Amino acid sequence: MSLSSLLGSATYAQYKPEHDTLPDNVLLEKQWSLGILIHSNGWGLKFRIGKNRTALRLWMWEVEYSTYKSAKEIRVLNPYFADSKSYIYGKLNSISFIRGGTGRQHILNRKPYWGGVQLSILYFGGISIGIAKPMYLYILHFNSGYTEYDISEEKYNPEIHFTDNIYGRASLLAGVLELNFYPGIYLRSGLEFEFGNKNRRPKALEVGACLDYSPIGVPIMAYNPKQNLFLTVYLSFTFGKRYN
Repeated sequence: MSLSSLLGSATYAQYKPEHDTLPDNVLLEKQWSLGILIHSNGWGLKFRIGKNRTALRLWMWEVEYSTYKSAKEIRVLNPYFADSKSYIYGKLNSISFIRGGTGRQHILNRKPYWGGVQLSILYFGGISIGIAKPMYLYILHFNSGYTEYDISEEKYNPEIHFTDNIYGRASLLAGVLELNFYPGIYLRSGLEFEFGNKNRRPKALEVGACLDYSPIGVPIMAYNPKQNLFLTVYLSFTFGKRYN
């Protein structure tokens, strides 16, 4: 055998992928996962735990935090002040959701021990709580001759605050003590693509849609109807652990 063949064999042995040593007939009953997601109106974080009912079906529980931006939001600046801060004109509240629910995962195909892709269908439902934080802005107050002005932090009021007297957005913490809560429900359905060759350390991409419903309308934008339904399409990446 030549020297080049020996070096090639050694290199292959050094970088040979490490496959999962768990036999295919061993079922790990429990799992947890953490994930980050982006969706059509914002972003979010989620945590799930699950338990196998059969080899191809799992009961799942999840908790998720997700932001929500209206499609009508437009960021603007006060054109008369070069150092003004951008803000969203007409936005009454900053909206986010906390969801907690249960669901099922149906595995359509199990990946072999050397890797590949495992495809699953997921559906969830549960309690959804909308959180509305009122928007605060820096407001200009001019003297009678418009030669001097003061700036104050005020809750946005569309009846008295306009583009000519809004200096810009206020602190992100402004309004946190004035939160309003809107309880409701949510439904979710998605497809999960699990990849990798470590059954104990699953990694997956998930695509799907989520619908939140609040019986009490949530005010987001001024001079627009309060919103009861919130539909988003999402893509998420998760990683976690399986164990017994």
